[in-house]
Amino acid sequence: MKAVRLCACLLLLAGLAALAPADDKPARKTPREALKDFNLLVGHDWKGTGQPEGTLQEKQKGFWSERISWVWQFKGEDAWMKIECPDGKYFTGGELHYLPEGDKYRLTMTTVDKKTLTYDGTYENKRLTVERTDADTKDTERLVVSLLHDKRYLYRSEVRKADKTSYTKLYQVGATREGFASPSDSDPECIVSGGKGTMAVSYKGKTYYVCCTGCRDEFRANPEKYIKEYEDRLKQKKDK
Repeated sequence: MKAVRLCACLLLLAGLAALAPADDKPARKTPREALKDFNLLVGHDWKGTGQPEGTLQEKQKGFWSERISWVWQFKGEDAWMKIECPDGKYFTGGELHYLPEGDKYRLTMTTVDKKTLTYDGTYENKRLTVERTDADTKDTERLVVSLLHDKRYLYRSEVRKADKTSYTKLYQVGATREGFASPSDSDPECIVSGGKGTMAVSYKGKTYYVCCTGCRDEFRANPEKYIKEYEDRLKQKKDK
């Protein structure tokens, strides 16, 4: 009798488990979705002004300027940002990728002496925070990119010594968009990234817009794909 009751209980529990709703796991973001906030950096030239941390005299003496640009890059379903800073004081360029498996971001930078440094981290509240540990010193280096608004963003470098628990700020760069014009609802939309369209492209006699040369090349390679996505976005907006 006890065995019968035990089997009945197990069957009941199994039935309840089957009826229980499955955990609603959030859909995995695509790289384009995860990087969409960085659209405001794409397709424009940025003037960066940097200064080291220190006294007022040290900041003034160490002041420098650099030019920065961001461009979308694509390969199959993957997408990432290419960064160019040809006259940068510390970096000449890099790439920003999204890693869907761990919901992480990877920033790979090329230094002026042609070393490749890889930083991993997170993006929250318009702030990208990525870190790397130096193999020799064991110090932790951190880069923080803060998206302020359409006209300006900041990035700073910090370090935490191997025997310390807190970070020390090394320098900060403030980047301002050159030739800035306030965006409006009437601005064309980039057919690839969904950002602000600044360059016209055509397909089968119809004109569309893209935000950078990377999106232009991707559209030319896959026009039907992006036209369908664009039309689906327009339909969703109308249905809301």
